Amino acid sequence: MEWKNLYRGLIMGTSDVIPGVSGGTIAVLLGIYDRLIAAINGIFTKDWKKHFGFLIPLGIGIVTAIFLLANVIEWLFEHYPGPTRFFFLGLILGVLPFLFHKADVKHSFRVSHYVLLVIGIGIVASMAFFNPNEGEVIENITFSTYIFLFVSGMIGSSAMIIPGISGSFMLLLLGSYTTIISAISNLQLDIIIVTGSGIAVGILVMSKIIHFFLENYFTATFAIIIGLVIGSVFVIFPGFPTSIPLAIVSVAAFAVGLLAAYILGKVEYNEE
Repeated sequence: MEWKNLYRGLIMGTSDVIPGVSGGTIAVLLGIYDRLIAAINGIFTKDWKKHFGFLIPLGIGIVTAIFLLANVIEWLFEHYPGPTRFFFLGLILGVLPFLFHKADVKHSFRVSHYVLLVIGIGIVASMAFFNPNEGEVIENITFSTYIFLFVSGMIGSSAMIIPGISGSFMLLLLGSYTTIISAISNLQLDIIIVTGSGIAVGILVMSKIIHFFLENYFTATFAIIIGLVIGSVFVIFPGFPTSIPLAIVSVAAFAVGLLAAYILGKVEYNEE
């Protein structure tokens, strides 16, 4: 068991409950993205024990963060949305130098790769123009509600595993975010199980697609990944602070995010 993945899972799980922040982006930040995709694809192979040894601690960390930190993150976004987003902006921008190094941009990128990078930026940046409605918590649960939540889980998790695209943001667009977060907070097991099943299916399907492209078109795939990560800056950016105290706190939060990204990047990428 790679128990070091517990803290990685905690960080990923924390990001997954935040609309606009992608768990896939955090996996890239931690330097485990390609291993994560390979491990998910390998759970039905003869090396399943090795892959489960990687995934189980990670999964425990993610689930723990979602259940324990969901309320904390919601509180931060309700009372300090600007500084909280600036912290994640620092995290995202801080990881870019490590991404460029991993993809060997200087030697591997051609014109076509830069085009793909720009396309990636455009795909995610366009989401900044959406104004999702959180919707009301669904009180009257029917069979069609379970189908809706299962499909929402599939779509949300497919987005979660793609860097730059927030699964929580997709759930907001679908109108299921509030219901799912409420179910987690109140331990409504039926909703949690149905949505969780959809999430599992979505992750398995999308990981196979991403794994194929990483195996066969590594540089092109990483060009898009870098573009998606850069594009997420436009989604997360909360606007400029409206007061001096808020500006000071936001700058400090941004600096802490940059520092955290630098430390994590040095630790994680230097281990490769």
